[in-house]
This record gives sequence, structure tokens and C-alpha cells, in this order.
Amino acid sequence: MSVNKKILRVEDLRVYFHTKNGESKAVDGNHFTMYENETLAIVGESGCGKSVTAMSILGLVSEPGEIMPGSKIIYMGDVEKDEDGLNLATATDEQIRHIRGNEISMIFQEPMTSLNPVFTVGDQIIENITIHETVSKEAARQRAIDLLSSVGISRPESVIDNYPFQLSGGMCQRVMIAMALSCNPKLLIADEPTTALDVTIQAQILTLMNQLKEKTGTSIMLITHDLGVVAQVADNVNVMYAGKVVETAPVVELFKNPKHPYTIGLMHSMPSLVSEGKRLATIEGTVPNPLYLPKGCYFADRCPDVMPICRQKQPTATKIASRHRVWCFLYENEVEEEVVEVTEEVEV
Repeated sequence: MSVNKKILRVEDLRVYFHTKNGESKAVDGNHFTMYENETLAIVGESGCGKSVTAMSILGLVSEPGEIMPGSKIIYMGDVEKDEDGLNLATATDEQIRHIRGNEISMIFQEPMTSLNPVFTVGDQIIENITIHETVSKEAARQRAIDLLSSVGISRPESVIDNYPFQLSGGMCQRVMIAMALSCNPKLLIADEPTTALDVTIQAQILTLMNQLKEKTGTSIMLITHDLGVVAQVADNVNVMYAGKVVETAPVVELFKNPKHPYTIGLMHSMPSLVSEGKRLATIEGTVPNPLYLPKGCYFADRCPDVMPICRQKQPTATKIASRHRVWCFLYENEVEEEVVEVTEEVEV
């Protein structure tokens, strides 16, 4: 695959929540890069920091959460204005408002609760268009109708005047996609876009997202815990555990050659990867409390291959292949490539 232009670079992203019981490290030192016209999937168990990572990009982390000093979220979608990109972690409210919903859009996890129940779906799409572009309300309404049609909603001329409660979950999800695409974003963040949808609608949503990427060149960050969905739509994958990326690789490479014990455990837990009649594999233990994270590798207490060093310090990134890196001590002495320090930018 040819390498496209970088659109987003995340360096040492740390998001902590300051609670009365202590500091909860929701995201703890992430590094990754996104490119134009590519889909990056972020996978992991619930609570591993996937959604918080997405919220950080859009500047939606609020009290008691904080993007810690030193974190970098470099958006390079508009190089004409800023050749070095804009650090969204330190951007002003005005800069964030210009980008949010315009150049970077998000499909939230629960469409039935993300849409405002007291406004029609058309009003909500039209508002996003008129905030970011100088168009008449009539022109914005026509574009909203076209968008609803493009996401597969029949009779868009009448659906545009419906309230969210009048639509099914699948229809609301399509409305959310239409709203996210209303200003032709360069980056679309999809947080569990197929959660709670039946398999037929799920397949339609995934197909739609692929078609939109091919048609508009939009980059997609797909947040999910479903490896089956990842296999269908992703180009590259970040595997997260307890607030950290533990493995990153192109999707085919990851499925063929998973390295981190956590990634291997996830693969073995997929029903399609076990023989008929056998019990599904499980990952023993539980995710550590983010308030009391261990000194060493966060996966050590659950890892079948744990070594003494794993409990003493954090692993650095080991380069397995061109774009395949793993944060695990098992491989530091088993590959010819030199170990890459955690502070190095990890490109996927």
C-alpha cells in the first residue's frame, strides 16, 4: 500500500481524571499516526481508553478529566494554514470549534442518546452545516436531504422532519453518519458505530463507511471491540490495554502474526477462530484499576508468559516488521531490528 499524507499524529497522549480517590490514568502515553484515506481501528476491552482517546482529539474531555501537559495531538489536515500542523491538545476553544464537526467529525456510540430529542433530525443536520458554512437555510435543508439519501434512508424528504424517537436505532445511526459527513470532514471518528444494531444493519453501515471513504477520501478512526468488524474495514490496527497501545500493525499482518500476549488472547477468544465443539478461550484475571496501576507492564498479572522484568518496568516498542510494533519484553532480543524507544513516533 502506498503511504498517503499524514493527517493526524499523536505523541505521548496522556489523559488523567482527577478524582477524590486519586488520579485515574485513562490514557497513559499513546503514540500513533493516521494517514489520508485510511481506516485505523482501535480495539480493546471496555475501559481501555479507546473513547477517551477520541474525545481528546475533539477537545471533549471535561472536568475532572485533563489532557496532561506534554501531550501532542497534531492535526495536519490544513497545511496551507499551518505547515507544522495544529496541536489540538493546546488549541484555543475557537480553533477547536472551527475543526470540530467541520474537519473532524464523530459518530457517537449511542445514536438514540446523542441526538437531541426535542429537535428534528433535519434541524440538527442543518445546524451543523450553517455553523461552519455560509449557506442559506434552504440550501442547507436540501443538502441534509441529499445526505440522508446518501446514507440509505428512503423517503428523506419526510424523514428530515422526524424526531429521533420516531426512528429506529439503525435509522438514527444513519442520521448520525449523515450529520458527521455534512461538512465533508477529513477525519471521521466512529465510536462503536454498529453497537446494538442487528447484523443486517451492521453490514449496511460498514459497507456505507467504506463507500464514503472511497468516494471522499475521508480518513476513518474506528473504535470497536469487535475483531470481526476490524477484519472487514480496517487498514491498520492499534490494540489498547489499560490506557496504552500494546501492539500496532497493518490489519493483515496483525491477524496473521499477532505478537503481544493480549492480542493473541483476543484472537483466540473469537468464535470463528476455534474449532467446533471447543470452549472459547478466555483471558484470565481482570483489567487493573486505573487508580492503582502496577509499576511494570499493566498486563503482567494476566499474562501467561510473564517474566520478572515485566513487573519491574514498562516495555518499550520493539519493531517486528516495517509497520508492526509491539510493547512486550518477549521480543526485545528476538528480532534483528533495534528496539524503538517509547518516545519515538509510531507510524501505522
